[in-house]
Amino acid sequence: MQIKINDMLRDYIEPLTEAEHEALERSLLAEGCRDALVLWNDVLVDGHNRYAICQQHGIPFKVVQNERFKSMEDVMLWMIDNHLGRRSVSDFQRGVLALRKKDIVAKRVEEDAARLKAEDASIAPPDPEGEPAAPPKVRTSREDIARAARLSSNTLSQIEKIQKTATPELVEAVRAGTISINAAATVASLAPDDQVNAVAGGKKFLQQAAKEIREQRAAARPVKPAKPAPWEDGGETPSQPDQPLTEVEHLRAEVAELKAKNTSLRAENAELRERIAQLVDAS
Repeated sequence: MQIKINDMLRDYIEPLTEAEHEALERSLLAEGCRDALVLWNDVLVDGHNRYAICQQHGIPFKVVQNERFKSMEDVMLWMIDNHLGRRSVSDFQRGVLALRKKDIVAKRVEEDAARLKAEDASIAPPDPEGEPAAPPKVRTSREDIARAARLSSNTLSQIEKIQKTATPELVEAVRAGTISINAAATVASLAPDDQVNAVAGGKKFLQQAAKEIREQRAAARPVKPAKPAPWEDGGETPSQPDQPLTEVEHLRAEVAELKAKNTSLRAENAELRERIAQLVDAS
């Protein structure tokens, strides 16, 4: 059988590091290919690195068919679950895979619900006293997905933010372990150019940038008003309390506060960008 390589499936999982690839090659040369490669018809699903090394050195290997796959999404879900079960997968990659699984499962739930609705409409007229069949419940909440990936919900949220707003340079720094997930999610709030400059500054610079951003956010938070002291007996009679604000007045006050906070954050971001540029020039 001529094994076919699907580029999308080959690149779906994060590639091995150079050290990991060298260790796998030494193992295959010393012990042979003990685990069978998994195929979907003639498409390679699991074992791309082993297959390439075996081809290079003429090492024999076995293959096994997974006959449960019905679609490419089935293959992707299997690959995700297979890698989530491995100890060597980093927390960041674990979160990326979990979010991919969440998207696939959520899409399937919507498709199943639409199909059941269409089937009910085509089979019989709606029964006012009966209830339409509901699709099976699938756990797709953030907590469920995080638990399956052995991550906290907060860490999963940070990984999602990194995926959406981080530059490729910052993502690579997380993968390489140069910066933590927590710090990377903070630095990802900067403009793309500032993220690139921060990564260029190295590990200590990234940590310092994350620290300064957190300090700016803490300083920008509104201070809660102190509770008024209780009136003592015989003291001055308190003045009549002001009339309570209407809902519109509350909203106007919140808008004014947010505008002031936004202005402050813009100024602080500009100051931080200038500091980043100075430190990069000095390094």
